[in-house]
Amino acid sequence: MATKIFVNLPVRDLNRSVEFFTGVGFRFDPRFSDEKAACMIISENIFAMLLVDSFFTTFTPKELADTAKTTEVIVALSADSREQVDTLVDRAMAGGATPAGEPHDESFMYYRSFFDLDGHHWEVNYMELPEDGQTTE
Repeated sequence: MATKIFVNLPVRDLNRSVEFFTGVGFRFDPRFSDEKAACMIISENIFAMLLVDSFFTTFTPKELADTAKTTEVIVALSADSREQVDTLVDRAMAGGATPAGEPHDESFMYYRSFFDLDGHHWEVNYMELPEDGQTTE
């Protein structure tokens, strides 16, 4: 059995967040979605649970991070090409995301990042590794 990962993210407006991420190109699993949560499918084994703030707080005794002031996590996703990085991030920007920095283009890696509607930090990267799996320096 493959291990699955569910990244839980608090959101202020679930419908707005679902609309935003649908525009970016993600799908949602209705089996794990309701008025308090939506299960965003990132890949076969990776999901983001978008949880309404008040529901999210039932899972932790800690305060929610104020994403206007702090970064609670950087969600990094790999892409199959530089073009796919640009497509995903451009769609996010068109949907209301804000840049989280300048694009980075290194010898074997290209990445761009953005803050989603709730201030969560996302990074999308493409790495072109040599066939032997070793990076060059």
